[in-house]
Amino acid sequence: MFDAAFLEQCADPGVKIEIVERFIAAVGTENPLAISITSGNRIILPGLPKTPEEAARLAQRFVGSAVVRAGVTNYPVGVGISDPTEITTDVFDPCTNVRMGTVLFGKVYRIIAHAHGADDGAVLGDALEAWRTGQYEGTYVFAEPDPGPLQPDVGERDDAEVEQPPPIDDPPSPSDTDPLDPNEAGIRVMLPGGMFQKEAH
Repeated sequence: MFDAAFLEQCADPGVKIEIVERFIAAVGTENPLAISITSGNRIILPGLPKTPEEAARLAQRFVGSAVVRAGVTNYPVGVGISDPTEITTDVFDPCTNVRMGTVLFGKVYRIIAHAHGADDGAVLGDALEAWRTGQYEGTYVFAEPDPGPLQPDVGERDDAEVEQPPPIDDPPSPSDTDPLDPNEAGIRVMLPGGMFQKEAH
């Protein structure tokens, strides 16, 4: 659909390029003027726009009363705006739409990775489904705060970050041993007449 150079240039650099490619392949369209308008289970089919200006006017007309998706990533154009006039032709520019779409999808991906507790193989599938529906576990996921990247487990830290135990002192040399230590006393031999002689080790 889009070559790697285009995605490298336009996509959010905070999202891995392989995730971007799978995201675009799963939800994207080659038509930069694509627009879908739904209300509940009802699909609204106005005339197809022929220019970015027509597409922007359509989005402004229906946003707030219906779900409006636009551009090459099927971006939810109502996210983060308070007035329909904030919707401009920028959302129908392919590069801008890819940037906006990957920024928002990156947030969705991180939310779900945190919910899983790991960036496992199921995160991408759940993130794509959340992108299509706008919902994850009963929550409007696009409005949720970005939790940031998932931190690695303690066991995955670099060795340099793991606190090392203090070094063990060298054992004392025989010359430093307490002379009163009974284990270090010489052998005492009884001599005739009840005298003792201490033999050295």
